[in-house]
Amino acid sequence: MIDTLNTIFRKIPVWLVWVLYLIPVPVLLYMGMTGGLGREPIKALEHELGEIALQLLIIGLCLTPLRRFIGLNLLKFRRAIGLLAFTYVALHLLVWLVLDVQILSQIWQDILKRPYITIGMVGFLVMVPLAVTSNNRSVRTLGPKWRTLHKATYLAAVLGGAHFLMVSRGIQLEPLLYMATILALIGLRFYKPRKRPAA
Repeated sequence: MIDTLNTIFRKIPVWLVWVLYLIPVPVLLYMGMTGGLGREPIKALEHELGEIALQLLIIGLCLTPLRRFIGLNLLKFRRAIGLLAFTYVALHLLVWLVLDVQILSQIWQDILKRPYITIGMVGFLVMVPLAVTSNNRSVRTLGPKWRTLHKATYLAAVLGGAHFLMVSRGIQLEPLLYMATILALIGLRFYKPRKRPAA
């Protein structure tokens, strides 16, 4: 079964992941302009873009455990998923900057005074070098340092989960589940199954 799935996924082009995951952008913009996002379309657009970004970060964290524990190899899509996550984070930030706050002085005040915005901004800044170096030339140039640098994905995911927790009003199940999933997936990276003693 796993071998069959691996064969199927090997035939799926990476560009298809880009096409499928970018479809929500024009759909959400259309909904926002036609009243499909409720009474506060800008806030709803921010939320939807941010949540998709967090989902993509979680999907990226799933890829190595899937290969390690069940043999499902989706690593060919990892770069696209990471860049898509950055794209959605950037769009989430852009909507907040351009459509929500708009005033430059207010933006800096919010970043400095509101912890959830500070954490979200730090998460974005952590992702910038990851996005910039997500190409073959950077892999060759940085060598082993590339892998070390891209471990910052764990930090970006934790910061994204924390941002979602803090921006939610009161205790809500959804952001708690996101954060628990992120921490569990990071924990799996360090889990080493015990070797059975030889008979």
